[in-house]
This record gives sequence, structure tokens and C-alpha cells, in this order.
Amino acid sequence: MAIDGGQTGTRIRLIGQSGSSEHTAGPIHTDRPVVPQIAAVARDVITASGADVVALAAGVSGLTPQATRPDELLAAVNEAGPRTVALAHDSVSAYLAANRFENGAVIAAGTGVVTLGVGVRGVARVDGWGHLVGDAGSGYWIGRAGLDAALRSYDGRGTPTALEEAATTEFGPLPELYMVLQAHPDRVAHIAGFARAVSVAAHADDTVAVEILQWAAAELADSVRAALRRSGHRPAVPVRVSWMGNVLANNALIRSRFIELLEESTPDVTVAAPYGDTLDGVALLLDPPDQHPLATHIHRA
Repeated sequence: MAIDGGQTGTRIRLIGQSGSSEHTAGPIHTDRPVVPQIAAVARDVITASGADVVALAAGVSGLTPQATRPDELLAAVNEAGPRTVALAHDSVSAYLAANRFENGAVIAAGTGVVTLGVGVRGVARVDGWGHLVGDAGSGYWIGRAGLDAALRSYDGRGTPTALEEAATTEFGPLPELYMVLQAHPDRVAHIAGFARAVSVAAHADDTVAVEILQWAAAELADSVRAALRRSGHRPAVPVRVSWMGNVLANNALIRSRFIELLEESTPDVTVAAPYGDTLDGVALLLDPPDQHPLATHIHRA
């Protein structure tokens, strides 16, 4: 069983000799202990599917070093079948999905964002600090920037933008917006969802929306450059950069600007589409090469 636990939803893949099946579950709430949430998802899917699961791998958003407890996960799921577990931050599983075991950098940009660089100095993680103090260029960051622009337009403090009307359509009267958001049980996902409206406005040539997406691309490119530098990338040594997540996969404007910025500043970097999807990367957590830099970031029991 491979589990990709994210802030807006969880994907599960059961992999067997005769094929695979996919399942979904609710989001992983990073303001609560994450291991019990992963264990509950695993038990529910095993019960519903009747599958004989012998190994469980999970890549989880918001997994801090203190919360990384594979022994606790194994104890919580052992009666349901799994006898081996592998647990890692979703930046690690995203890296494996996009780059497999090649050196370089991968940026995983969905509701949140985190970048991992892998090179001769080891592994460097950049951002992934959550929506309150980080996640620059993420879906949440874009959605919040769009709402900020909408409110500035409404107040007369900023450039008029179609985002004002889009925010009213999606959330209701803008004077009530902050109360609506505070009362929403999944406010992070709710705000991140407004990134779609920003993209629509940008593709309709709304100047403010275009600037937000270009700013997001610049933030993402900055994170990749930092990850490459800190992991030991040397000029003239070819490395691979890729991505995971909807922000870069589904938004051509952000992706093209992101690639352009990286190729301008780091000409020895090859920016390429990911090799696989997130669940492919999660499955690779179970069998990393012993000497690979990422091996110490995968916690097993």
C-alpha cells in the first residue's frame, strides 16, 4: 500500500502481482498528529478492500522530525496486516516520483510547496514551512495573493482587477470575506482553491493576476536555486530539475516562466517533466539504494 497524504486529500494505491487499484480519503490535518491519521486511512482501506497488505509506504505533508515515528505507525496498523512500513516527508516521495534517484532538485507545489535538492553534499530541503510563514509560490500562496488583490481593488488601495468580482462570486460579499474564511473548517484548502480563479483571470489577460502568477514562478525558481546550491551543485555539472503538484503541472503560464527563469540563471540544468506520479514515488520509499543521500530521510520499521 502506498499512501500520499496531502493537505487537501489523500491518495492510496494498492499494488499487487495482478495489478493495482486506487482509493481516496480526506486530507491530512497538519495541526494534529499525522501518524494516527495515516494509520486510520490504512486500516479503513484495508478493511474496505479486503486486501492482504504486507508492506505500507507513506509520504506525508507536514511530517516534522519529531512526528516521524515509523514504530508507532507499524504498531497502529500491524493487526490489519502490514509487517513493514516506510515513512517520509512528502518532499522525499515527490523527489523520487519526479527524479527517481538522479541528483538535482524537485519542487512539489500544490496547496503547499517544498523543494528538495540532492547532490554531493547530501539533501537540502527548502521552504515547506506551512501556510502561516512559508510555502511561497504554492496554491495557497497564489489564492491568498489573489484575495489580497481583490480586497485592495475593492478598497481602492490597489489596481482594479477581475479578481474582485471573482472573489465575490466564490465567497460572497467581500465585507464578509474574512469572517467566512475564519469560520471555514478547511480554510487553507478553501483559500488555495481561489488559485484557480487567479489562473482564469490571468489567461484572460488580467494584469494583476498575471503578475501574481509570474511572482509565484519567481518564488518557485528561487527555491530550486537554493536547493541546488545547498546540496552541492557545481557549475557545468548537468543536473535534472523537475516538479510535482498541480501548480506547475496544470498551469502553463507559471511553468513556462519557471523554466525560463531557471534556464536563464542556471544553463547547465535540464528542466524536465516528472518520470511518474506521487504514488510511484511513495512506492519507491520501500527500497532505496543503501548509499543514496535520500536513504537517511526514509524511516522504516
